[in-house]
Amino acid sequence: MPEAPGRVTLWGIEIFLAVAEEGAISAAARRLGVSPSAISQQLTGLEAALGAVLLDRSARPMGLTPAGSMFRRHAQTMMNAEAEARADLAVADLSGLTTLRLGMIEDFDAEVTPRLLSALAADLRGCRFLLETGASHRLLDQLEARALDVVVAADLGSEVSDDGWREVHPLLCEPFVAVSPRGRSPEGLPLIQYTARHLMGRQIASHLAQLNLRLAHRYELDSYRAILAMVAGGEGWTILTPLALHHAASLRAAVDVTPLPFAPLERTLSLSARAGVLRDMPGQIAGRLRSLMQAQIVGPALVEWPWMQGALRVL
Repeated sequence: MPEAPGRVTLWGIEIFLAVAEEGAISAAARRLGVSPSAISQQLTGLEAALGAVLLDRSARPMGLTPAGSMFRRHAQTMMNAEAEARADLAVADLSGLTTLRLGMIEDFDAEVTPRLLSALAADLRGCRFLLETGASHRLLDQLEARALDVVVAADLGSEVSDDGWREVHPLLCEPFVAVSPRGRSPEGLPLIQYTARHLMGRQIASHLAQLNLRLAHRYELDSYRAILAMVAGGEGWTILTPLALHHAASLRAAVDVTPLPFAPLERTLSLSARAGVLRDMPGQIAGRLRSLMQAQIVGPALVEWPWMQGALRVL
């Protein structure tokens, strides 16, 4: 039910911001896990409380009225203040945290993420953990929208301008590598591309374009395991990262991993959180992650591929 006239609630503000960011009531409802009718009721109650129409419901996507644009700036300030107030109630060592919403790229699913959650759970016995995996750009969008507290993702570089709204803790630098069928070089084989719908695929495509390389290809896939299975089967070669190889350990014996046969390319993975909201919590989690990455990723990879020394490193 809508709130009583004259009452502005944090829930109503959160709903308004979600609709403003998503451009549709149905999309905001999916993001917040409530029904579209509940979204509409809260918006009606908020507009009644403020005495102003905030949304242009006739536009597609739904737009803000001049009053809505003005209120949005205040709404974001209020939600930031609420998050900071919650963080201030938690002690500096995280022991007072009751819920942690963590976003992680899938590259860490097999080894790092489970160990991180186990370590945090041992320290935060009263904390509930909500984990979401996905593409880097999507996770960072959710962080900006306050749907996640901490995100571990690939740096977006020029694809994003955060205007200082987040703090960033670099974690890992890894090189892109060439992966070809065992005993064969990439030369003469078609490229099996990682999809350009994801950041990593766009980084690879941009690098090839800058080098003016037009490599023959027939496949563009979004699954590390499927790509590596096709390479192992002799269908072509690919460009991936050491982390991607961890997703298909059983296939590594059937492929060769070598430096790129042209100019090198690397990416950086970082932990991000909204600046000034969680105090030193993000830094503590980043410290745990660096230790885990060294033990679970960098160390074993350098034993198998010692030529990556210096290129694959914890930051």
